[in-house]
Amino acid sequence: MGASGEKPYKVYRGGRKQGKVPLAGRDARGERRDKKHESSRRDGGGSGGSVVRRPKRRWSRRRIVLLTLVAVLVLLVIWGVAGYLSVRSGVASANARLPQDAKPALKPQNGLMLSSASNILLLGTDHADNGQSGRSSDQHSDSMMLLRTDPSRHRLIYLSIPRDLRAAIPGYGESKINAAMQIGGPKLAIETVAQLTGLPINHVVVVDFGAFQKLIDAVGGIDVNVPENILSNRFDCPYTATRCQSWKGWVFHKGVQHMDGHQALIYSRIRENQLNPADTDFTRQKRQQDVMQQTLTKLANPTMFFRLPFSGGSMLDPLSTDLSTWQFIQLAWVKFRTGTTLHCRLGGRALGDGYITGDQENINVIQMVLGNSAPQPPPPADGPYGPGCVVGNQTFK
Repeated sequence: MGASGEKPYKVYRGGRKQGKVPLAGRDARGERRDKKHESSRRDGGGSGGSVVRRPKRRWSRRRIVLLTLVAVLVLLVIWGVAGYLSVRSGVASANARLPQDAKPALKPQNGLMLSSASNILLLGTDHADNGQSGRSSDQHSDSMMLLRTDPSRHRLIYLSIPRDLRAAIPGYGESKINAAMQIGGPKLAIETVAQLTGLPINHVVVVDFGAFQKLIDAVGGIDVNVPENILSNRFDCPYTATRCQSWKGWVFHKGVQHMDGHQALIYSRIRENQLNPADTDFTRQKRQQDVMQQTLTKLANPTMFFRLPFSGGSMLDPLSTDLSTWQFIQLAWVKFRTGTTLHCRLGGRALGDGYITGDQENINVIQMVLGNSAPQPPPPADGPYGPGCVVGNQTFK
């Protein structure tokens, strides 16, 4: 102890109040904690302080883009499901309209349409009434066309079959091929075409031209390449007999024409072109087939996806078919992926009794359809019924 009486050391008293013995590091940490608590009280931790809020962080551009993509994806899924359900309802009705004896006449598809070739028979019938004229339209104006999908070659082939072509109808002898549809409906038509061409028929679609205009309107109209100027005759008059005496006829100009359902139906029903004496029932059938082909093209357009929830079911009202919803989707995808389109037709020589015959020439056309030989157009000497194939937008001469 020094002379002043001070002790050379400090005495610390323990106890809960005094706390732990302060150390240099601990004092520094304690001081920081005290400052933190004091700052919290100034920011509103105390009862009398005002609240100071920190500014919210804005969303980054990446986060906004990500959330937008997720929202669009969810919307597309919902839209797709709604469209699928709508189409499925229409397909179920179309399946029910097909006569029950037609399906057993079809040969089952080998594999998926996405990867395997398939043959679809398209039958066009016209049972509409001309309305004010009081005259029923031609009840036997059947149109036959075979649609072959060939996904391995990215090809789509339309094979037209003239209604006056002589063919052996199973159980009924030889007659014009359109008699098969008249006698035995789709079943007999399937059997007759399969026997004539040697091709298995995997599916069938029956198109009612009387109701076809609803489908064309539902897809927003179609673009048809009219091969020549057309002026119909008085047999296509939709009015009363008296008014038809002064009626000049329907007019269609050469070139690509956008047609709504009503115009397309008129175009497909024209029986005779007054501006071309060589116009025949064969060219009328070709007009019907052009309308059917352009409608199929429009149905396979990706933009149709956005119409499906509203009109997916009603689009199929003019059709009777065995195709399922999944097969329709496959057909649309194959059509979308097609790189080459062939337009082929059977035919031959016109006989005096109104028949067309040409066995060997038609066998050659079938080989073109199968891809076993190069497509060749009909020789000019064969006239308007010459069999052959043309590629893409080329037309038969």
